[in-house]
Amino acid sequence: MEFTHFNEQGRAKMVDISDKEVSKREATATTMVKMAETTLKKIKAGQIGKGDVLAVAQVAGIMAAKNTANWIPMCHPLALNGVNITFSDNDKDELYIEVTVKITGKTGVEMEALTAASATALTVYDMCKALQKDMIIGPTQLIAKSGGVSGDYRR
Repeated sequence: MEFTHFNEQGRAKMVDISDKEVSKREATATTMVKMAETTLKKIKAGQIGKGDVLAVAQVAGIMAAKNTANWIPMCHPLALNGVNITFSDNDKDELYIEVTVKITGKTGVEMEALTAASATALTVYDMCKALQKDMIIGPTQLIAKSGGVSGDYRR
């Protein structure tokens, strides 16, 4: 596989996507926040002093997806078609976050999905850190992607 991330001097560059075909692309990433059972119960009951943790985290994740190119130097700024963030848990001590990002464009949205999942989890941590500082985030991982020259991927 030839990498196109280097210029003629061997230095990093933003990949030129001008000749790529526009296609529908989608990526899904997940992460998890491990916390005390009491913390998860308070999140679900809306008893965290800073507000609705999941609502704020969801907005943070969407904002992160939309601004990925501002965080990750070689990412292209993209006009996303959709970002969906869902939450589930094990009724004990694990909050699961799943993010799906969609675009019709010339490059994929894997980084946008991973960035959104990370920012969502970090926001949960930020809103609950007064209650519990030893929460653990991760693993954060790409679960699936579709579209583009490299084809589909499923973990």
